[in-house]
Amino acid sequence: MSEQAAVAKPVSIALPDGSKRQFDGPATGLDIATDIGPGLARAALAVKVDGELRDLNRAIDSDAAVEIVTLKSDDDTVLELLRHDCAHVMAQAVQELFPGTQVTIGPAIDDGFYYDFARSEPFTPDDLAKIQDRMHEIVNLDLPIKREVYDRDEAVDMFRFIGEHYKAEIIESIPGDEPITIYRQGDWYDLCRGPHLPSTGRLGHAFKLTKLAGAYWRGDARNEQLQRIYGTCWRTEKELKAYLHRIEEAERRDHRRLGREMSLFHFQEEAAGMAFWHPKGWTFYRLLESYMRMRLDAAGYQEIKTPQLVDRKLWEDSGHWEKFREHMYISESEERTFALKPMNCPCHVQIFRQGLKSYRDLPLKLAEFGSCHRYEPSGALHGLMRVRNFVQDDAHIFCTEDQITSETRIFCDLLLSIYRDFGFEEVMIKFADRPEVRAGSDETWDQAETALKEAVEQAGLEVVMNPGEGAFYGPKLEFVLRDAIGRDWQCGTWQVDFVLPERLGATYIGEDGEKHRPVMLHRAILGSFERFAGILIEHYAGRFPLWLAPTQAVVCTITSDGDDFAAKVREQATAAGLRVETDLRNEKINYKVREHSLAKVPVILVVGRREAEEGTVSMRRLGSKDQEVLALDEALDRLKQEARMPGS
Repeated sequence: MSEQAAVAKPVSIALPDGSKRQFDGPATGLDIATDIGPGLARAALAVKVDGELRDLNRAIDSDAAVEIVTLKSDDDTVLELLRHDCAHVMAQAVQELFPGTQVTIGPAIDDGFYYDFARSEPFTPDDLAKIQDRMHEIVNLDLPIKREVYDRDEAVDMFRFIGEHYKAEIIESIPGDEPITIYRQGDWYDLCRGPHLPSTGRLGHAFKLTKLAGAYWRGDARNEQLQRIYGTCWRTEKELKAYLHRIEEAERRDHRRLGREMSLFHFQEEAAGMAFWHPKGWTFYRLLESYMRMRLDAAGYQEIKTPQLVDRKLWEDSGHWEKFREHMYISESEERTFALKPMNCPCHVQIFRQGLKSYRDLPLKLAEFGSCHRYEPSGALHGLMRVRNFVQDDAHIFCTEDQITSETRIFCDLLLSIYRDFGFEEVMIKFADRPEVRAGSDETWDQAETALKEAVEQAGLEVVMNPGEGAFYGPKLEFVLRDAIGRDWQCGTWQVDFVLPERLGATYIGEDGEKHRPVMLHRAILGSFERFAGILIEHYAGRFPLWLAPTQAVVCTITSDGDDFAAKVREQATAAGLRVETDLRNEKINYKVREHSLAKVPVILVVGRREAEEGTVSMRRLGSKDQEVLALDEALDRLKQEARMPGS
C-alpha cells in the first residue's frame, strides 16, 4: 500500500536559475522549496521534475532539474492542477451530501472541470448551490491530500466493497504495468493518477459550479446514462469574476440568438447541422465570399469547382476511406459506392494531373469554395460553429520542395492581412506534428516536418508546439485568432503534404527532364464560411462594420409626408452601391429607431417634411443617441467611402 522506500544517496537538484542544491538523500519538492526560502515553501503547490508535474510531497531520489510550481507560474499547469483538485473537492461534497452516489470520471477541461456521477435521482439547480457551499467548507477544513499506491486486486476489491463499481471497472482497464494510485483528502478518497495540491485549503475559493448536463458512461450512448456537473476554477477571485463576465458577454453575443434576432439564418431538425440562410444572412455570406475571392484573385490563385459526390475508389486511393470513413456520407447507385466529399484535396489533385505539368508551372495555386459534408454526432452540433454541411475557403498549392519556405511566408502575410481586415489583431501560430494515426512512412514525415520547421524559422514566425495534432497526411500550422472578449478560435491551417501526391500519382517535369513529385501545400484562412460567419457575428455582437452589414442603412419616415423623398434617398443610395431599405410604416419614429437598432442596422436615415424640402437627412449611428443633419449627397458620399470593402 505504500511506495518502496527510496535508496538513501546524495541528490543534486538543478533549479531554473542555473543554481544547484545538494541533499544527503531523497528530497521532496517541499524540502527543496523550504531550502530556498520560507516564502516559496508557503507558496509552493506542486513541483516539476525533469518537466513532469508531481505532488509537492513526493520524494525525488535521483539528480533532476526541478521547478517549484506556485500560483504565479506562468503556464497552464497551475490552472489544470487547480481544476483537477476542484473536481475532487466537488466529488467529495456530492458524496457527503448525497450518500450512495457513485463517482466515475472527472477531468480538468478548458476553463474548468466536470465530474460524471451515477445517481438515481436527478440533480437540481438548488443542489448545485448546496454542493458549492459544501465545497467551500471542505476548502476551509484544509484537509491534507495524500498519494497512496495500491496493489491492483486490492484496489478493485476496496472500491467494489464501498459500491464504487465504475471505479473498479476503470482499475481493471488500466494497463498492467501502470501503478494504481489513490488520493485521500481527509476520510474521502478517489482513484487518480494525480498530481494534486498538498491540501484542500491551497485550492482557494475562486470556483463556481456552472451547469448540469447528461452524459454516458465512457461516452458511449449504449452505456448507462450519468449526470454531469460542470464548474470553473481560477487562480484568484478576480480571474473568476472576469471569466464569469466573459461568459455573460458570450451569451449576449451568441450567434444563434443574434441569427434569429437579425433574421440571418436558422436550423431545423429536417436538415440537422445544415443552415437555412435567410436573405440578409445570405447577403452577409456572399460578402465574405466576394471579399475572399478578391483577395485570392490578387494573390494569384485560380478558382476551380469539383464534384461533391465521388466514387469510393478515389477516397481509398487517397487514404481518406481508411482514416475518415466514419465521418463520410455514403450513397449507393448502379452497384457503386459514392461518398459526399468531406474535403476537397483528392479532387484538386485530379485537376493537377490533367495535362503535363512543368516546373515552370509551379507553384500552381488552385482554390475552391468547396461544399463539404461530414457526419457529426447530433450532440456535437452547435449552430454555425459545428455543422454537417459547410463550405471551405480551400486551396492547394503544388510546388517544389525549394518553394515551401517562400510560399509559407507569402501565405502567412496574406492570412494575417485578411484577419486584420476582419478586425482580428491577435493571432497565435501552433505547430502540429505527426498524429498517432497517419499515412506515409516515418521518413516521409521526417522530411515534411523538417521542411515546415525550416520554413517557419526562415519566415521568422513565432510558434508554439501542438504535439500529435497534425493532419493524417502531414504536419501543419494552425492559426488561432483572439476575438473581442478574449476567446481563441483556430481557423486557418497550412499543411505540408508529401503523401497525397505520391498516393494519387501527381507528377511534374523538372529541369532535368525527369518526372518528380510535387509538394502539396493545403491551406485555409477562414476554415469554413459557416464557422467564420458565426465567429464574426459573436466578435462584433452583430454590430458589423459598414462594409459587412447585410443592411447598411434604413430610411425611416417621420410621417407619410416623407415617403416620396425616402424612396428617392433609397434610389440614390442603391445607385451609390449601398444596401439600403425604407421603413414607411405608420409608426412613431422612436419605435422604428428602436426596432432597427435591435436588428443591428448600422445607420438610420430619418426623413420628414422638412428634410424633403431641404434635401437633407438626419443620420443616426447604431448605439448613439446623437444625430447629424447632412445634405443627402454628402451623407451618401460619406457612407459610400466608409462602406468600401477593404482592399477594393
